[in-house]
Amino acid sequence: MAQVTLLGAWPSPFVYRVIWALKLKGVDYEYVEEDILYNKSERLLKYNPVHKMVPVLVHAGKPIAESAVILEYIEETWPQNPLLPKDPHGRALARFWTKFGEDKNPALFGFLRTEGEQQVKATKEGQEQLRILEEQGLGDKKFFGGDEIGMADLEFGWLAWWLEVWSEITGVTLIEAESFPRLHAWIQRFKEFPTIKETLPDRSAMLTHYKDRRATFLALAKS
Repeated sequence: MAQVTLLGAWPSPFVYRVIWALKLKGVDYEYVEEDILYNKSERLLKYNPVHKMVPVLVHAGKPIAESAVILEYIEETWPQNPLLPKDPHGRALARFWTKFGEDKNPALFGFLRTEGEQQVKATKEGQEQLRILEEQGLGDKKFFGGDEIGMADLEFGWLAWWLEVWSEITGVTLIEAESFPRLHAWIQRFKEFPTIKETLPDRSAMLTHYKDRRATFLALAKS
């Protein structure tokens, strides 16, 4: 089997989407940590010359960038334990919600990068998108993919760990059990799923990292 290498950075939720997909499918891979903030490697610049960011999956010497694109590649290359339903309509819906997540990330991340009135506005905007996600995307299903974790679950997997950390740092809670009961329940199921739980990054290290990142975001906004 051709060698699989993943270039990543441990705090990145985008990288973990790919880690989870590879783990769920039982694909062996080599993980290479990248310092994307201060010292990008020659290998990263070679394999992702356009965005110069992680994740980058390298399979048989060929690189694939962007987490959503990588998930599709993984699904096509290793069909076992599928991340997409068999029927075309189900696959289209999964891709729709994955695209929804990609499009709405700025709104959902906004409360981490702002303060004061801007943060209040960003929080409201984020919750509006989460309401759509809960009512139209998740509904009464166990996972976005139905009874099993699928591609849309991986897209929104950051809600199950990163959001909690960001809430502690900012003092803002986007998802409360009373306001978003189905999303809240999904978060508990997702982060307790063995393959997910065993790969989650250290919470203490996450708090330290994202406190620094938030300080940087706010300083840049004032400059």
